[in-house]
Amino acid sequence: MTSITTQLLAVLSGGAIAGITAVIALAVGLAAGAFGYWKDYEKKGGTAKSEADKVKAEAAKIIEDAKVEAKTARKEALLEAKEEEHRLRAEIDKEAKERKAEYQKTEQRLQSKESYLDKKDDALDKKQEQLEVQRKQLQSKEEELQNIEDKLKNSQFLLEKELERISGMTRDEAKQQLMDALIDSAKKDAVQTAKQIEAEAKENAEKKAQNIISLAIQRCAADHTTDTTVSVVALPNDEMKGRIIGRVGRNIRALESATGVDLIIDDTPDVVTLSGFDPVRREIARITLEKLIQDGRIHPARIEEMVDKVKKEVDGLIKEAGENAVFECGIYGIHPELIKILGKLKYRTSYGQNVLQHSLEVAFLAGVMASELGADVKVAKRAGLLHDIGKAVDHEIEGTHVQIGVDLLKKYKESAAVIHAVAAHHGDIEATSVEAVLVQAADAISSARPGARRESLENYVKRIEKLETIANSFNGVEQSYAIQAGREIRVMVKPEVVDDTTTVFLAKEIANKLEAELEYPGQIKVTVVREIRSVDYAK
Repeated sequence: MTSITTQLLAVLSGGAIAGITAVIALAVGLAAGAFGYWKDYEKKGGTAKSEADKVKAEAAKIIEDAKVEAKTARKEALLEAKEEEHRLRAEIDKEAKERKAEYQKTEQRLQSKESYLDKKDDALDKKQEQLEVQRKQLQSKEEELQNIEDKLKNSQFLLEKELERISGMTRDEAKQQLMDALIDSAKKDAVQTAKQIEAEAKENAEKKAQNIISLAIQRCAADHTTDTTVSVVALPNDEMKGRIIGRVGRNIRALESATGVDLIIDDTPDVVTLSGFDPVRREIARITLEKLIQDGRIHPARIEEMVDKVKKEVDGLIKEAGENAVFECGIYGIHPELIKILGKLKYRTSYGQNVLQHSLEVAFLAGVMASELGADVKVAKRAGLLHDIGKAVDHEIEGTHVQIGVDLLKKYKESAAVIHAVAAHHGDIEATSVEAVLVQAADAISSARPGARRESLENYVKRIEKLETIANSFNGVEQSYAIQAGREIRVMVKPEVVDDTTTVFLAKEIANKLEAELEYPGQIKVTVVREIRSVDYAK
């Protein structure tokens, strides 16, 4: 601290001394100048003597003032140095106090920690002593128990010998006889219990299934509209028909060749009909024609250009449809290619039912039923949404839509549970999970809704005839009738050929053959009727 003060005084004093020196030099300069001026004037005459004396006096005064100012500056510099010394000393003292306080706190914490550890150590020692005492007590009790067990064994041995002597049977013989009696009794109880459980399960299961299915149908109620093979485009006026036809029908030919859709222009006012069995092509043709009508420029080159643009637009609509379906179901993590393929189902129909809407409904139905049964809702909804994905590309790849769908799901790394549910939704393989069974049920419910699906008259008649033909092919069948639009078959059997027990097996065999040889939406109920009539006449 002393060295710092000395250095500070030295700096301040140096500055003051430099200032004083400058003042003295100025005064000396002025005095010299005055002296020279006086000498000059003395040469010139005595009139300037008085002025020289005055200048000399002023110079002396300036020197004196400079000395006073220098002294004052030195005092101020010393005061500033002392103040700076006090400030630095105060800061050092404050820092030293803070460090001391911190050291004291640290020391206190260490002492407290040390005290806590000592207490902990003492507690552990006491605990160890208690455990040692308990161990010794347990060891003593084990020895007592071992002695008691030895006595019991000896007593049991003597008792068994006495019982063998009294009963006239060995221990093994008596044991075997007792076990046989217990097994017979257990078998009887098990059979009775199984019958009771089976009866209760059948009754409760049917009620539970009805409730769950009705709840799922109620919560997933939806309106159905069947898709057709034609689309109608409205025209602003009948004059537009001539522009669409073009010169010698060249515009029509260009549109049909570019889209693969038939363009029908008849006498119906202000409309044009597009006919085609490919819904994607029909949609491309519809959008193209609407854009051409709006644009007004209709000629072959413009038609080809617009068709190319609309194809890209429809591809975007397909992808958007797939994304919307996934988002609506609340399913995430599906591969982008699968989403795109799923969107193609928007333009795919099955018996007139839109497959994408059908898939969404199956997903919702399966999810509701899985929630009621405590199954995996995510797996059920995911499998329900993807169960018909093979139909999007079944015209491009050979095979059934089930197998195609399974291959696609394996390719894009779907889970084994989802793949199994999709593979089993038409009974191609046996369903081994609850979710797979629920997807089957949801698929049947969705396709069996009134108005959900539509068949042509020809296909309908052929299916009904084949349904009755299959039923009539079995031995003992007298006649069969397809009712409820082919969803039920009533089979009349000959009572002298088929007895009551055989009717059960006959119904099962007919159902199996229908599943193997007939394609149909939903399910077909097989009812076998055996009737005996005894006739006599009163005379």
